[in-house]
Amino acid sequence: MNRNVVFYRYLPDSLKKELQGHIEIFLGEKIFEGCGGLEITDEIRVTIAAQACILLLNRKTTYYPTLYTILVYPGAYVAKKTTVVGMQHFEEMTVRAGESWTRGEVVLAWDNVRQEAIDLAEGHNVVLHEFAHQLDQEDGRSDGTPILGKQTSYKTWARVLNKEYQDLRRKTLSGRPDIMDAYGATNPAEFFAVATETFLERPKQMKLTHPELYKELESYYGLDPLKWFKKENQYDKE
Repeated sequence: MNRNVVFYRYLPDSLKKELQGHIEIFLGEKIFEGCGGLEITDEIRVTIAAQACILLLNRKTTYYPTLYTILVYPGAYVAKKTTVVGMQHFEEMTVRAGESWTRGEVVLAWDNVRQEAIDLAEGHNVVLHEFAHQLDQEDGRSDGTPILGKQTSYKTWARVLNKEYQDLRRKTLSGRPDIMDAYGATNPAEFFAVATETFLERPKQMKLTHPELYKELESYYGLDPLKWFKKENQYDKE
């Protein structure tokens, strides 16, 4: 984890210990399958599990209860995408680095996983992204609203997340950049996943430019990533 997962290096000792415990349970419960000729190793399993379990720190968890299998390809893979327009179905083949399925599987490209776990400059992390989808899907819907616990939390969450999502959509349509990737403007589910990546990988920038969104994610995840890092590390660079 010290070599492959940058986050681990900066966690306080208490969270490192908690993360180690989560990883043991995760690895005991989930099945890893290699695809496209990839042989699953302990390095692959631990690198993926460590990042997935970062999203479980500091709060009660059931360890992604609807997830059973992680399928891992050596690199980007081709999958069929079906688009429904009215009564018509259109199919196309797309190149992907990851997917989260509601029927119990996550698919990942190992080269993307490995690179993004150690290089945070771009603010992308396919494991954080796909496992944020898993959290979102635990209530049976993929709508950008995970199970929040308190009923009173949903109103504020809906107000803030919808406002930020619409703002990202407007920026994307007009070609204006944002700290969050434009892919988050696809739909509310993708927005939540992209926002999760940004929250953990570029916390300083998100807190400066999207303080309300940062607060909602901080409350949901029970984490404040800004507290993990010292001023000299890359997280504080603009």
